[in-house]
Amino acid sequence: MKDLVKALEGLPYIVKVLLTIFVGIYSNLLRLFRSLAKSNILGIVLAVILLLTGGFFVLWIIDVICVVLGKNIWWID
Repeated sequence: MKDLVKALEGLPYIVKVLLTIFVGIYSNLLRLFRSLAKSNILGIVLAVILLLTGGFFVLWIIDVICVVLGKNIWWID
């Protein structure tokens, strides 16, 4: 899992911005993979709930701002 997280975080800046703006699920999958890599049960449960209920749309604006500013996608880990 750690390799997958590194691969997603290692994408070029423009790819991250485009994926975050047009495919909002990218950031939630990154949250899920981060929680899986750290074995954080609360993070895994919250990420799955966000994926299943469409709650990732709520965090989409925060994700876009973070990625455009060059920061990491915000999560509880």
